[in-house]
Amino acid sequence: MSAKTAGTPPVSATTSKRPAGTLYRGREGMWSWVLHRITGVAIFFFLLVHILDTALVRVSPEAYNAVIGTYQTPIMGLGEVALVGAIVYHAFNGIRIILIDLWKKGPKYQRAMFYVVVAVWVITMLAFVPRHLMNVFGH
Repeated sequence: MSAKTAGTPPVSATTSKRPAGTLYRGREGMWSWVLHRITGVAIFFFLLVHILDTALVRVSPEAYNAVIGTYQTPIMGLGEVALVGAIVYHAFNGIRIILIDLWKKGPKYQRAMFYVVVAVWVITMLAFVPRHLMNVFGH
């Protein structure tokens, strides 16, 4: 036996024959990480645009009124649904991340907490979306 192979298990013993989960093999943890980053960036850009359009009132009140007029369209009403969905997911997942970091049993229950976040997000959105869309399309 050579020194190179002594004590080294064969490659077939250390690799899985079936893929686990997604391309990143991260399953729920990876998806929550990706969604948290995407929603965070989306919220950041919304806030940036919101600050800029609000500052427009000092430059040109007419331009400000024109921008606000475009926000009162059905397409923007659907955009508000996406914005609220992003904020709600980001907030609930942020609580999940805090629990994982600060609760001793957090890492053990991180997968279950992800499904709780998704369930609470769905319930919250089911409560918000119909009422919001009635306001958007009811005028």
